[in-house]
Amino acid sequence: MNNVALIGRLTRDPELRYLQTGTALCKFGLAVDKNLSKDKKQEMEAKGQYTADFINIVVWGKMAENCADYLAKGRLVGIQGRIQSGSYTTDDGTKRYTTDVVANNVEFLEWGDKSNQQNDIPDGFYPVDDDNIPF
Repeated sequence: MNNVALIGRLTRDPELRYLQTGTALCKFGLAVDKNLSKDKKQEMEAKGQYTADFINIVVWGKMAENCADYLAKGRLVGIQGRIQSGSYTTDDGTKRYTTDVVANNVEFLEWGDKSNQQNDIPDGFYPVDDDNIPF
């Protein structure tokens, strides 16, 4: 069984291209937070270590076009798909290995104008500091 479900933020704007067959292909990076306690997260950050995993995402077809049109760096998305590994040889003869998630479904968890990266907060609501929540 090869099934992956992720929620994270885009690390870069989506890159859209078309194959000679006309099929759309979109690639972007996704940062998925590791499930760390507050103390462990602070400890890792102090040591300069990452507190997230950085995963390459590949999307095909109409969904690829939608990702390129509506997603941007920093946006929160849910991904459902499968892991795909491969390899290639560089021009200097070095063999490189790749691991990507090929998305079957991309859920846009944050919406808005692609050029507007700030989330609009509706009237009557305000951001809450998680440290003040008693549970």
